[in-house]
Amino acid sequence: MNSMLATDIVETKATSLETWATNGWMRHVPQLVWMIYKVDVDVRKRLEKVLAVYTALDVHDPRHGKLDEPLRVVCRALDRLADAAKHARAATQPPSELSNRITWALNHAVTNLGMNDATLIARRFPFHTGERSKSEPLYGALLNVLSALDRLIPIAREIDPRLDERLLEGLVVLSNPVDDRMLKPIA
Repeated sequence: MNSMLATDIVETKATSLETWATNGWMRHVPQLVWMIYKVDVDVRKRLEKVLAVYTALDVHDPRHGKLDEPLRVVCRALDRLADAAKHARAATQPPSELSNRITWALNHAVTNLGMNDATLIARRFPFHTGERSKSEPLYGALLNVLSALDRLIPIAREIDPRLDERLLEGLVVLSNPVDDRMLKPIA
């Protein structure tokens, strides 16, 4: 008879518990290296060019106020990204002036992103822990930053029509704009 009682000792050969480091990558969340690059290089470059428009305006210029609130939205989005990426609760006091605060928030977000383990971000949490992955809220916060910045640029473009020229500089770099064959006489 092969019946099993509740008091019988059952030996299992192996456990089916998952480990975080061996779980697969989530395809809908990019790698941490890409997120750091996106914030540190792309977002920083675009924000610096928009901040140049903001700081060039006089404080009493009515167009100054049009950029004020969207810049605060970007700053709050960067703060949320830094909060989603951080491990410990550190008491830091940001500057109060808006252009300095945005730069501080950007640096703080990049620092907190860099403190994460790149091998664990974007991996699925083990199912038996019952916890959500930190990667999805982190990527959502990054998308919020990008969305806020995309809403800011058209407002800055109204103030400075040459903003697009500065945003797109360096996109195409010609190493040799004139071919050497074109310099020789044809006939």
